[in-house]
Amino acid sequence: MRIVGLTGGISSGKSTISNLFKSHGIPVVDADIVARNVVLKGTGGWKKIKKEFGDDILLESGDIDRARLGQIVFSDPEKRQLLNRLLAPHISNSLMWEVIKLWFKGCRVIILDIPLLFETKMNLWTKPVIVVWVDPETQIQRLIARDGISEEQARNRIEAQMPLDLKREKADLVIDNSGSLEETKVQFEQVLSRVKSPLSLKESVFSRDGFISVLVSVVIGVIIIKKNVS
Repeated sequence: MRIVGLTGGISSGKSTISNLFKSHGIPVVDADIVARNVVLKGTGGWKKIKKEFGDDILLESGDIDRARLGQIVFSDPEKRQLLNRLLAPHISNSLMWEVIKLWFKGCRVIILDIPLLFETKMNLWTKPVIVVWVDPETQIQRLIARDGISEEQARNRIEAQMPLDLKREKADLVIDNSGSLEETKVQFEQVLSRVKSPLSLKESVFSRDGFISVLVSVVIGVIIIKKNVS
């Protein structure tokens, strides 16, 4: 199985690339969706957030006020680190379970869409790593337009993340999403051909079909040895 890492920065256009992979039939495990699920009312993540941040972080329905929580953690690095520590175990376990389910389905290539791929060291489990990059000014303007926030707020949110230039240096593949959608699609097609290339021997062995083949070979080998011994 080939586990491909996909990351970027806020408003870099990572979701666009994620959707393009889906449109080509490649399954995507989205950490943002997983993160939302692990803080649903009554879950372990929800209980931890309620305990550390208090009832003020809850809506009348009892659900987490994501907008309020976002304001707190983007303006306070210590609170942001606390939130990451609280949720990291729940998110990583859920991500692993999603990967296992796809493995059982026989998927040979999957995409792990994780905003904090490098920060959480999940890049160590993925190859290749794709970074969706965008120039700083475009990133700011897109974030302002998307969320209706001030330039100062946009800069605070961007600066709260690992710089995109640093992520680009760590990447195996880079998609520059600063231009038009058509320009991005051209780059995506090149990346797609790399992602869909034949699996290496190691990747094949760790796929479901590869594992079954190895297991069958071992069983047959044991049977032959037993017969010869007898």
